[in-house]
Amino acid sequence: MKKSIKMGLLAAVMLCFAGLNANADATAPFPAGYRVAVVDVPVVVAKSEQVKALKKEQEAKMKELQAWLDTVRADVDKQQTKEGKEKLLKKYNAEFAKKQEAIKKNYAEKLQAINNSISATIAAEAKAKNYDLVLSKGTVLFGGDDITNAIKKVVK
Repeated sequence: MKKSIKMGLLAAVMLCFAGLNANADATAPFPAGYRVAVVDVPVVVAKSEQVKALKKEQEAKMKELQAWLDTVRADVDKQQTKEGKEKLLKKYNAEFAKKQEAIKKNYAEKLQAINNSISATIAAEAKAKNYDLVLSKGTVLFGGDDITNAIKKVVK
């Protein structure tokens, strides 16, 4: 009796797995004709003139900030008393924090605008070429049409 129960359970489990396997082919991840593209986003970003300009602008702002800090150091060094130096340092630390925050905020806003622009370019190119889905190339192990070069030509 125990042997027939075990055999029955084994048969039921096998039927379940066979049913799952049969359904796997019938419910493929995408319907027939579904087009998938991949884009190497870091390559597109590296090619972007907007990104290059932002990096250049950021470097210029860092040089300006460094020049300001050099002036601050000289000004603090001119102070005769310890209290005068501490008061001036406190003032300049507050100014530095404001300048640094403004630079970070400006950079983040511009970076977000560039990201939106690149995303819109990818979406427009994908729609123009009738793709249903676009994935980042770094997340795809196999498959999809690589449209990176087409995007690099269009991105600003």
